Amino acid sequence: MKTIFLKNISKKIIFFSIVLSFVLTGCALSGGDKEAVTQPAAEATEAVPKPYTTDTEAAPQPATTDTEDLSHIPDYSGSASIVLNNNIPLFDTGLYTTESFEEYGELDELGRCTSCMACIGTDLMPEGEREDISHIKPTGWKNAKYDFVEYEYLYNRSHLIAYQLTGENANERNLITGTRYFNAEAMLPYEEEVGNYVRMTNNHVLYRVTPLFEGDNLVAKGVCMEAYSVEDEGAGICFNVFVYNVQPGVIIDYATGENWLDENADIDALYATTEADMEEVTYVFNTYSGKFHLPECTSVEEMKEYNKVYFNGSREEALAKGYKPCGKCKP
Repeated sequence: MKTIFLKNISKKIIFFSIVLSFVLTGCALSGGDKEAVTQPAAEATEAVPKPYTTDTEAAPQPATTDTEDLSHIPDYSGSASIVLNNNIPLFDTGLYTTESFEEYGELDELGRCTSCMACIGTDLMPEGEREDISHIKPTGWKNAKYDFVEYEYLYNRSHLIAYQLTGENANERNLITGTRYFNAEAMLPYEEEVGNYVRMTNNHVLYRVTPLFEGDNLVAKGVCMEAYSVEDEGAGICFNVFVYNVQPGVIIDYATGENWLDENADIDALYATTEADMEEVTYVFNTYSGKFHLPECTSVEEMKEYNKVYFNGSREEALAKGYKPCGKCKP
């Protein structure tokens, strides 16, 4: 009997020891100040190829500030645009959606445009040609002609959100007085980047353009352009820039829109630039990247044949077709 009693005691001791070890182990795993148990490594998976590539692989996360503070923008010093906030847009994260929309701010008390925003998808893009907008007179509209300006007229009716992106045309809340350089050289590359991306991927881009009017000026100093591709979280499109509303060789009174020749400008150089833009050249379009190149560019050799399209025309026509200039050969 004594032997049986001792065996039973031993079994109970072993049983309680096992239970106690489980309890202690459980406490150790759940304690916040204990080291976590190492989990087995997940199997490596191949990265899914992107349907659209850009020059940079970065996919920065957007900030959550509602709008950009434009009070610190420096004066124009030769660059058509400058990067803001490390090129990261400042959309409120609650705005991210894959549903297309467009919103145009009300005119202010001086009749000036305010911020415009859209989530751009292919369903917003126009199918037909743009209609006449000559009846719209944005604030500061005092046009003049200069021989060295492309097509001579200094001012364009500049869309804040480009017609090619939303099809919005003769909307006074979307049109400002902008120089030819600002409209066709400075803003266009960013607009084309967004347009090409949306058309090629069928994704959406959250997009905002905010004009900066200093004081009571009737002509904007420039615009802040922000864009972020939604489905791929900025891998395809992500920028935040300020684009200057200037015209080389012309001085502008931004308070009124009055303008005159800059007597210190190199007029011969300005004429040469305009002639070069209008000159017909053979370019090579890359239908995949949305860029155009000079035929001798090294990128053309690396291009797949089925992505090549040869085009004979002016640089302006190449830009108008939706292609961006190559960063290597700088056509």
